[in-house]
Amino acid sequence: MHVLRGGTVVDVDGVREADVAVADDGIVAVGDVGRGDTETDVSGQFVAPGLIDAHVHLMMDGRPDVATAQTMSDYEHAYVVASNLRSAVEAGVTTVRDLGANGDIALDAGRAVAAGRLDGPRVLACGRNVVMTGGHGHWFGREADGPDEVRKAAREQLKRGADVVKCMATGGVLTEGAQVGGPELTYDELSALVDAAGAKGVPTAAHAHGKEGLLNAVDAGITSIEHGTFMDREAANAMAAEGTYWVPTAAALKNIVENPDSGIPRSAMEKAQEAAEAFESSFEHAEAAGVDVAMGTDAGTPFNYFDNIADELAYMVEYGLSPEAALEAATVTAADLCGLDDVGRVAEDHRADLVVLDANPAEDADAWQEPSAVFAAGERVV
Repeated sequence: MHVLRGGTVVDVDGVREADVAVADDGIVAVGDVGRGDTETDVSGQFVAPGLIDAHVHLMMDGRPDVATAQTMSDYEHAYVVASNLRSAVEAGVTTVRDLGANGDIALDAGRAVAAGRLDGPRVLACGRNVVMTGGHGHWFGREADGPDEVRKAAREQLKRGADVVKCMATGGVLTEGAQVGGPELTYDELSALVDAAGAKGVPTAAHAHGKEGLLNAVDAGITSIEHGTFMDREAANAMAAEGTYWVPTAAALKNIVENPDSGIPRSAMEKAQEAAEAFESSFEHAEAAGVDVAMGTDAGTPFNYFDNIADELAYMVEYGLSPEAALEAATVTAADLCGLDDVGRVAEDHRADLVVLDANPAEDADAWQEPSAVFAAGERVV
């Protein structure tokens, strides 16, 4: 048994002085803990749950023009995945949800981490995005048209072991010719996807910027809206009423608009700038309606690097969330979205996914930067 001794535990259940005992991959005691086989003195520091990023792309490397990655071989993508996994866990991220990759590469990465062949966070993955023919992200998605094709495409991902089924309800910023707010998959197609995933008890996620596509996804029963850039009051109220989660991915737009003249395609830059203007009000509408917010970054998109995932908490605070709310979004709410009941808290019978910080993250969103220690499933990686 290893004991983190003398620290202050911080999670959604509050702030309290407590030791934390870890055995194998789990937390076995929190409070007044006896002598451990080994101990780490964390006096004056804060012990918090590892971060959960509910929206990443492990095969992407932050290059300014993501479309150029089409020329990379599967072997090159695998090296990128391994590097990103290591960067994420060293940054204190202990669970990621990959929402779109070539073939089975992200699913394979999850199995490799679970088997101990790769260092990294726990990986949940969707396999390939389900997209309309020529739709957003089509070059690494599973193109499908009509409810029957979409249902089959979803079932293909489930057969491969998908933890979530992801689709494109609207166009996007980084696909040439796609309209950011324009609907792509129809309501009937989205309903077929939800029905296929629901038969296996698997959640769904929809990339959705514009209101019409967003509402189509909510009405169809999609579990989470990714981005939600043009969310208005009506859309936020609909999401709250249906219990639809929102994954804002503030880092995605921010890292594009703050890097002009850097090689990002002009069309993508123009679309991102338009979207960024609308994005701020989305937070206002979501907060007013009581929408559940889960942290996600879209890591891998331009200048959006895995070792900077913790920046997302500070961005959410910039948009109006409190540091406590950002902590909640990045731990228990993201865990709930991912269907995980053993992470997100520093509590007995939870996985020992822990970070040791020099400042209180419930008061300072920048506290997550440069953790002094990271434990992933009980193994110290930093």
